Amino acid sequence: MRYAICFTPPMGDPLSAVAASWLGRNVYSDEPTELPSVAGLSVSEIAFHTAAPRRFGFHAMIMAPFSLNVATDEAELLKSLMHFASAETPFEIARMEVARFSQCWGLVPQVPSLEMHLLAARVVQAFDRFRAPMSEDEIERCDPDRLTAPQFTNLYRWGDPYVMDEYRFHMKVTGALNPETARRMEAPLRELFEPHLERPLAIGSLALFIEQDPGAPMRVHSQHPLGKISARLRDGTAKRQGVENPADGRAARPIPFIMASLLAGS
Repeated sequence: MRYAICFTPPMGDPLSAVAASWLGRNVYSDEPTELPSVAGLSVSEIAFHTAAPRRFGFHAMIMAPFSLNVATDEAELLKSLMHFASAETPFEIARMEVARFSQCWGLVPQVPSLEMHLLAARVVQAFDRFRAPMSEDEIERCDPDRLTAPQFTNLYRWGDPYVMDEYRFHMKVTGALNPETARRMEAPLRELFEPHLERPLAIGSLALFIEQDPGAPMRVHSQHPLGKISARLRDGTAKRQGVENPADGRAARPIPFIMASLLAGS
């Protein structure tokens, strides 16, 4: 079994519902869903081009899949994740958009989120002790020859090339596409997802994902809300009474790449 720490919207969020429909699988229940009817795309074509993200489920990766270190167990991981999440403050990503990256389509912040970038770094640091050392075969599967020097260093230090300064928050909705197919899928993807991106994306929890067997679909094992329970109850009461949260609607700030100073102060 492998574990991963990710972000995914709550089960009842409309974005979760539309993503589950598009990918053909609910990442919470692991049940298949009926693919949407999309003008210009056949059901079989959608299924083919969503095969890779379907297995991983709708999510933004924070800490890549890892086997547990023999010195720890699942109960300790869950307890640590609960305590970590309770000490973090919920926040929002002001605006998400449909965009291409690495030959895929996905949802990405319109402006990079400093809060998300630093949260991801804290997660990787805090939970590295739970990660079993990578085998040589696992390292080779990462194709280290194609990595940049910082990515290569990350791979050996953290088990993932794309952490710290290399981290980019994204939620994939297709696999790799050739340019012609990518162009054909752009309009349907925007039509499907953009109505659900008009509001800020609330980062209010961390999800522990599990992969039961090698190559098996990943699913949500548990959701861990950010912030102390008392604060969440207080915020919920304020919203019901019509009190505006001063943090709502804050503009995202460009990310200064400050991982070196972050690590130095840890």
